Amino acid sequence: MLNNNIVEITSLSHEGRGIAHLEGKTLFLEGGLPGEQVAFEYIRKHRHFDEGRVIEVVHASPDRVVAFCPHFGVCGGCSQQYMSPALQIQHKQTVLLENLLHIGKVEPKTILSPLLGPPRHYRHKARLGVKFVEKKQKLLIGFHEKKGRFLADLSRCDILHPAIGQQFESLRALLMSLGNYRCIPQIEVAVGDECVAIVIRHLENFSENDLQKLKNFSKEKNIKIYLQAAGPDSVRLLDEEDVEDLFYCLPEFDLKLFFKPLDFTQINPVINRQLVLRAVQLLDIQSHDRVIDFFCGLGNFTLPLARLAQSVVGVEGSAEMIARARFNAEKNQVSNTEFFVENLMALPQEVSWKRNYNKVLLDPPRVGAVELLTSMSLQAERLVYVSCNPATLARDAGYLVSQGYSLESAGIVDMFPQTGHVESIAVFKGRL
Repeated sequence: MLNNNIVEITSLSHEGRGIAHLEGKTLFLEGGLPGEQVAFEYIRKHRHFDEGRVIEVVHASPDRVVAFCPHFGVCGGCSQQYMSPALQIQHKQTVLLENLLHIGKVEPKTILSPLLGPPRHYRHKARLGVKFVEKKQKLLIGFHEKKGRFLADLSRCDILHPAIGQQFESLRALLMSLGNYRCIPQIEVAVGDECVAIVIRHLENFSENDLQKLKNFSKEKNIKIYLQAAGPDSVRLLDEEDVEDLFYCLPEFDLKLFFKPLDFTQINPVINRQLVLRAVQLLDIQSHDRVIDFFCGLGNFTLPLARLAQSVVGVEGSAEMIARARFNAEKNQVSNTEFFVENLMALPQEVSWKRNYNKVLLDPPRVGAVELLTSMSLQAERLVYVSCNPATLARDAGYLVSQGYSLESAGIVDMFPQTGHVESIAVFKGRL
């Protein structure tokens, strides 16, 4: 019989905590895997459930692996390194399907195979905090601690692209050599196919001597440096004679998409290429199709769709991103697209782009697209929904099915390995 501080984990919660039962209550344990016997300590006790953390694994699951990062358990950047890749994928698929069933009351007819990529060094976009800690007399660079407001003291990050993830110590040394190092709160990272860039946010101006140090570092490490003195509009290249050449390619569609370092782009380029290809395939684009791409950004889906369809319209709330999409269409000589700026969360009664579209692509933010779906009737043959939140996808899927669509298939997209983040894609078929 198990004593009162050792329990058996029976399953995983949606956020990845082990679920056990003790003294008639459900117990959620950080760091536990199904099938394990673990010793634990309590974090919080509630009326109907308790929370704790694993302090010792008495009997380990075969799906338990050794975390590769020396900062695992402290840094909050990725929390599932102790799970085998197979269990991570299985769990994310379970989360997706359970959300669809319990929230949307729907089930896909088929489950798509997961889209998989490299488990490390995949992250090409990130925001790193920077802070000088008086007690430690040390400048910290990195992500916040797990469930904390303090920065983790990182020496490297094996999730980030190596050009940045393996340069934390040299970055720290550079910033500490500057006169205003206490006034640098963050660094934005942006990596393209052939260029690595960082944006240094600074609350005080740099001296000429410091600017020269930054230029030397830029040339030595082959990293383009941007400076940000205030809001996003203040971002400028350190070397004004330098060329902005951040881009990524979608070779299957003969496209080169340009972006600026603070633009939204998918953080995992290997997965993004697979995702774009799958979305186009699921929409089954034909040469006569008229397609609309909602939340189109800089044209990540719009331009590939345009290679095959008769015409594609992209709609997005950010004027800056629409300008980037138009630029990318021109640079890639794509002439069958139109782009419109519109707040898709609060549509006016009349919009200039309201036409008859037979196919739809949706790639909304985490809040989903319920406002858009309920404010306009989409009479589409096929609709592909790319989601970064399975709960809002499930809600919206339930609404679409209530309007006559059928959920043909759904599956996960492992955009964020080693984390509990669930990205997914679903295809709906309309009534003809």
